[in-house]
Amino acid sequence: MNIRRILLTLGPGILFASTAIGTSHLVQSTRAGADYGFALLWAILAANVAKYPFFEFGTRYANATGTSLIAGYRTFGKWASWTYLVLTALTCAFVMGGVGIVTASFLDHLFGASLWLGRNATPHVAVLTFTACVALLLIGRYGALDKVIKAISLVLLVGTVSATIGALLHTPISAVPAAPQDFNPWRGAEFTFLIALLGWMPSAVDLSPWVSIWTLERYQQTGFKPKLRAALQEFNLGYGFCVVLALCFLLLGALLLRTHDMALPSGTAAFAAGVIGLYTEVLGPWSAPFVGSAAFAAMLGTCIACLDGFSRSFSHGIAALRDAPVNLTHERTSLVLISLGALLLIIAFPGDIRTLLDLGNILSFCIAPPSALAMLILVTRGQFPKAARPKRWLRWTAYFGLTFLLALTILFLRSLVV
Repeated sequence: MNIRRILLTLGPGILFASTAIGTSHLVQSTRAGADYGFALLWAILAANVAKYPFFEFGTRYANATGTSLIAGYRTFGKWASWTYLVLTALTCAFVMGGVGIVTASFLDHLFGASLWLGRNATPHVAVLTFTACVALLLIGRYGALDKVIKAISLVLLVGTVSATIGALLHTPISAVPAAPQDFNPWRGAEFTFLIALLGWMPSAVDLSPWVSIWTLERYQQTGFKPKLRAALQEFNLGYGFCVVLALCFLLLGALLLRTHDMALPSGTAAFAAGVIGLYTEVLGPWSAPFVGSAAFAAMLGTCIACLDGFSRSFSHGIAALRDAPVNLTHERTSLVLISLGALLLIIAFPGDIRTLLDLGNILSFCIAPPSALAMLILVTRGQFPKAARPKRWLRWTAYFGLTFLLALTILFLRSLVV
């Protein structure tokens, strides 16, 4: 493939990466390293392996059929479209609330909004953040989204890798203390955190249709449709980006926070200041721009991409239900309503960032198995082009992933009853 075709193909995988590298990486991976060292490394790796097929299916389905996974759900019947819309409505406010409050907290810290708006400035900053993101998407649509996310991803990569290298030079891996002796990820609060960590690692499975939508948007924007192999290579690049940065944030949490017995604060503005402050305290003042830019870039990219993904999901879901073309008005209306719903949750949970994040993570995890099963059926049934069906190794990985997600969901639901 020549350079021009590579550049024309590049886009959906980077968008997915930017969506994923947010709260799951910056917050949950860092918390895992800070609280338990490397004890949950297996969980991060297992989640990335288990969920990979279902995110890959988004690119595969769009390239092979020219339609989104949401349109594919409609082929099961109207009940499937209704189910998708209801589940999306249940999760979107919690996801956007969690993403929005973390993004606003870092913006608050970087520009010192609390100094001139008062101690509880984060909700006000969240309003400004959502307003700017909504304006960008309403005016620039996919073209603006693509350009902004690529720029943010570059900042994120440089900042995170630089901070991780600095941490490795400062503290050897052998110096990281083991997890507490009574640590058991299969019970109590530790099991709840495990589910929260896995729920959005690298992202929620029910967000896979976004990949298919962005793939179609990229084809429409460029007028170029790559072969399936090239499209999947572009997605794999973005997915690899997610895995590497998940490990980077785990390393940062373990090397800088666990080693020095430091904890992440739970307050909103305090959380952002705490993350950047704890890192720079250990690494030195030189790291502040790298850590700060990486953290804010991670969350801003996630906020913009999630707003776009949810609004497009609703418009595609309504179109599939009505057997009609996608309506731009539905997308714009959804964009505004999602932002308002997220802001209401931010106001309801102004003091504890972890509660909102864990609620969103757990809800996403519990609806992952049915979402994964639906996608697996779509790409393996007879109506799907035979040449584009997943190879045996990918099908078996999907079976493993579905079993993994279902088993943990059952264990978690059982823990709520017992």
